[in-house]
Amino acid sequence: ILDWLTPVDYAIRHSNLTNRQQEGTGTWLLNSDEYKGWIETGSTLFCPGIPGAGKTILTSMVVQDLVTHYGDDENTGIAYVYLDYLRQHEQKHEQEVEDLLANILKQLSGCRSSLPSELNDLHKQHAGKSGVTRPSLQDILKVLPCVAALYSRVFIIIDALDECDDSDGSRTQFLRELKNLQQKCHAKLFATSRHIPDIIEEFDGSATLEIRAADQDILAYLEGRAQELPKCASRSPALQDEIKKGILHAADGMFLLAQLNLDSLKGKKSATAVRSALRELPAGSQAYHRAYDVAMERIEGQLADQAEIAKQVLSWITFAKRPLRARELEDAIAVIIGQTTFDFENICPAKDLVSACAGLVTIDEESDIVRLVHYTTQQYLRETCSRWFPDAQSYLAETCATYLSLDLFWSGPCRTMRQYNIRDSYYTLYCYASLHWGHHVLSDSQTSHIIMSFLESNRKANASSQVLIVEN
Repeated sequence: ILDWLTPVDYAIRHSNLTNRQQEGTGTWLLNSDEYKGWIETGSTLFCPGIPGAGKTILTSMVVQDLVTHYGDDENTGIAYVYLDYLRQHEQKHEQEVEDLLANILKQLSGCRSSLPSELNDLHKQHAGKSGVTRPSLQDILKVLPCVAALYSRVFIIIDALDECDDSDGSRTQFLRELKNLQQKCHAKLFATSRHIPDIIEEFDGSATLEIRAADQDILAYLEGRAQELPKCASRSPALQDEIKKGILHAADGMFLLAQLNLDSLKGKKSATAVRSALRELPAGSQAYHRAYDVAMERIEGQLADQAEIAKQVLSWITFAKRPLRARELEDAIAVIIGQTTFDFENICPAKDLVSACAGLVTIDEESDIVRLVHYTTQQYLRETCSRWFPDAQSYLAETCATYLSLDLFWSGPCRTMRQYNIRDSYYTLYCYASLHWGHHVLSDSQTSHIIMSFLESNRKANASSQVLIVEN
């Protein structure tokens, strides 16, 4: 019944964020008067911050703190939402008002020793001979306050409100319904966001705590990655101190910038080279753009094969129509465009693909999704794609068409679901390529002979069409 409300599980994202927490960081927020006041008597704590300040990691620390202290308390309900720029564009339905509120209902219901009767009744109302229908927004708004009222105290944590699309009013409505819930059952709301005027206005009069990477947190992070410093620094405590001071000064409260700048020192062979790089660390309003420039220049400075792989990986992650899992990306990079046989020995492990990308790419350990390290990375790569990979859409379209044109698909559609599932498990890019090759063709100004060849093969085209029927 809980998955009937929504299949989205933020616990996976939370677990991955918890694994990324640096020991000894974030205590300034948990020990602040604002946070303690919110726990004890407050109703809302709004925490705005600049991009890359570490808002999401700090939010995961808040969630973990609440779970540690109140997770076993049956009178306390805890629900959290991690909004994400990826879902905003590729999986938009997951961040619509209905699904966000359904997720909060799902979590609060799941905290009970048994499912609330109100939820059971709602499920029965939607269960019919033809199957179970989805609950409407009105259904959720009716049941959610009843379930929240079962607790003497409810904590709701929302991260990255700015990454929730408001072009159709979704974010505004979501906040309005959360405020209504607060009035009905005295729920406590913790929320983070960039400095967006419309969002700040929504929290006018609420307790506010600015999120900014604390110097001691950045230093703790650098200490935790000390083993990644250039070898010349590992032999010189004085040079290590210079690195810490230089990165700390340039970071200016931005955790992400500290990470990018530390990555930029990799490969430096001498103390002179390190000091030269430290003097040129980007700072100021264009810091991120320059840091990404440096990262891309490092990629281009690699061996030709390594640089090409990195650009292919970045092309896929930047322009894919949905987030890719590690095995999907491995198959995508292994494809030799125009070749109708798939060479499994050409597959490069995802971790090696990521290591070629100069710190711009990471793998979520729990979900196995390969993603860019930050939404500002996506913005940068989309804005500068003509400089780094001008033919990205053409490359993605031809890769999909090549994959769908493999000789083994000449047999056509699968005759049984068992055959279909086997095909899908062995050829992990097959589903994505079938569903989205057309989107990439539409984004490209030219149609190549590879795509035309695929369309002219009825059996292979029909096999691909089967995916559309099954998956939809």
